[in-house]
Amino acid sequence: MRLFIESVAREAGKEALAYFTDMKHFTVSGKATTRDLVSDADRAVEKKIIELIRAEYPEHSIFGEETGRDTGNSEYCWVIDPIDGTQSFVKRHPYFSISIALKKNGKTIAGCVYAPVLGLMFSAEEGKGAFENGVPMHVSDCDEIGNAACATGFACLRAQKMEHNNLKYFNEIVPLIRDIKRCGSAALDLAFVASGRYDAYWEFSLAEYDIAAGIFLVESAGGVVLKPSNGNPELELSVLAANPVLIKQFQPFFE
Repeated sequence: MRLFIESVAREAGKEALAYFTDMKHFTVSGKATTRDLVSDADRAVEKKIIELIRAEYPEHSIFGEETGRDTGNSEYCWVIDPIDGTQSFVKRHPYFSISIALKKNGKTIAGCVYAPVLGLMFSAEEGKGAFENGVPMHVSDCDEIGNAACATGFACLRAQKMEHNNLKYFNEIVPLIRDIKRCGSAALDLAFVASGRYDAYWEFSLAEYDIAAGIFLVESAGGVVLKPSNGNPELELSVLAANPVLIKQFQPFFE
């Protein structure tokens, strides 16, 4: 299954690159309820992914960012973000990704995050570990928060969550860590934690399609993922990902 998902992501990546390199012109618009963007490329890439999945697994359900949930009753459901990091994409930054996860009865069993411009394919399958471009990968061995290179994002602000948002946590954590990164793709941030490029990542107000594959990658690569909203609906969906040692040092900030 991992190799099939990789093949779908690579074909979707070709579609995305055709727009990214201006071989195909595209239009961009804002979403109705947030400051997020959507483009013709998002819709075209999702269409390509769905076509490839339907050709192989016509009975499976699909949940895509642009097309929503279908009405299928299958125990299998594909969760798709065709271009995670559309802001990066439309500005011609390379840090966007294609995220595909397969769930069985609500549990992720396979998935990938593909960054086509960077040439990075991160994938995993239940019980078979996690891989970067076919090579086994593992979370970092950083064991001290003061040495941690971390990533975060501000989906909460784009969603206009002004009362409870990431700025408070950002201001508390950044002075204590070694470095902070900002890519703009939650899926890619999680993949970078899984591969050891980042030591930890946190963000709030995400969507299932943003993080389904990335969470699975981190856990398959030996990491831990928490959702520290503490029942606050303003912070759903939240995610905190790190290796098993660092997660204990970051967790108190979110309690």
